Amino acid sequence: MGEKFVMSFSGGKDSTLALYRMIKRGYEPVGLLVTFKKGKDSSFTHSIKKDLLYKVSKSLDIPLLIVECDMNNYEKEFTKTLLKAKDMGAKICVFGDIDIVDHRKWCEDRCSEANIKCELPLRQEDREALVYEFINEGFETVIKIVNLKYLPIDLLGQTLNKDVVKRIKDLGSDPCGENGEYHTFVVDGPIFKNKIKYIQNENVVDNNYGILDISLV
Repeated sequence: MGEKFVMSFSGGKDSTLALYRMIKRGYEPVGLLVTFKKGKDSSFTHSIKKDLLYKVSKSLDIPLLIVECDMNNYEKEFTKTLLKAKDMGAKICVFGDIDIVDHRKWCEDRCSEANIKCELPLRQEDREALVYEFINEGFETVIKIVNLKYLPIDLLGQTLNKDVVKRIKDLGSDPCGENGEYHTFVVDGPIFKNKIKYIQNENVVDNNYGILDISLV
């Protein structure tokens, strides 16, 4: 195996595709770094429950590195966990961000604080092409969150396939959701040993976001 890396992991399609590319290139993952809201059972941005992410970690055979924080100490705790990953042998932190400048700077700043290399495997690539690559490689992902300003709530729970991507485009949204139009939860794919089975509960609406509430089977 090549150099070791830690993956900044949301459980969604972009971070999973970035992870997949790094593994295919011969790099070795030492951990999946996931941020959780302090005192809550759900992750930041994608609102995925811990037991589901532990199941993903087991299926990928990559340890979960949990950061529990709030917005006031998010950056500090993220950097502290990068330092833990360095102790595990990581030389690189990998992110799934594509082309938003502020996101890239945030990633680089955290890596600079931890004195670790920053890698963005999807950087500046065509957003739509990345979605199709993800689908064509055999990954399966469910739409977990939608921004109701841009997309309807009935997309929640749908598997992201080419027809759904076309619908998202036809509704005037970015097919990749890079601007926050939607978030996903990846449940299967070529690097998964087992598909993640889940129960779909009621949808939740919170501050113009529709959230799919799911639990482990």
